[in-house]
Amino acid sequence: MTVGTNQPVAGGGIRKLRLIVFGLAGLILVADQTTKLWAVSELAGGRSISVIGDLLQFRLLYNPGAAFSIGEGFTWVFTGVAALIVVAVAIVGWRVRSLGWSIGLGLVLGGAATHLLDRLFREPAFARGQVVDFIDYAGFFVGNVADIAIVLGAIMLAVLNLRGIAVNGAQNRS
Repeated sequence: MTVGTNQPVAGGGIRKLRLIVFGLAGLILVADQTTKLWAVSELAGGRSISVIGDLLQFRLLYNPGAAFSIGEGFTWVFTGVAALIVVAVAIVGWRVRSLGWSIGLGLVLGGAATHLLDRLFREPAFARGQVVDFIDYAGFFVGNVADIAIVLGAIMLAVLNLRGIAVNGAQNRS
C-alpha cells in the first residue's frame, strides 16, 4: 500500500484503500454537516465569534453560488456539477490502488458530497439549496469544513500527479 510503488495491491489491500476513500469521505461529511448545524444555531442573527482577531472569525453566510459567490443565479447548475463530481470521484475511488490517492480522493469526495447535500436539501428549494459557510478568513473568503477538505484533497492529488504517481500506484516515468 505504499505510495508510488509499481507493485499491485493485494485484494485485502484494495479493500483497505476503498475503506480509506469512503470512510474518510463519510467522516468529512459528518464533520461538515455537524459544524454547519452548530453555525446555524450559534451564529444566527448576524452574530460572529472572533477566533484569531480579524484574521479568523466565525460568521454565518448562505452561499447560493460557487466560490466567492460566483454564479448565484445558477445554483441548479452547481447541483448537477456536484452530483457529477461525486459520481466520478466515487468511481475512481473504487478503482484506486494508491494510499496517497485514496486519501486525496476521500477528502474531495467528502467535501463534494456534503456540498451536494446542501444543494439538494437546504433552502430555498430542492436542488437549489444554499451552502452554509461560516469560517471567515479575514473577510477574503468565507467557507466551511468541506471547502478545507476539497482544497487539501486537490492539493494532494496535484502533488501526486506532479510526482508522476498514478491512481493505480504506479510511478510514471517521463
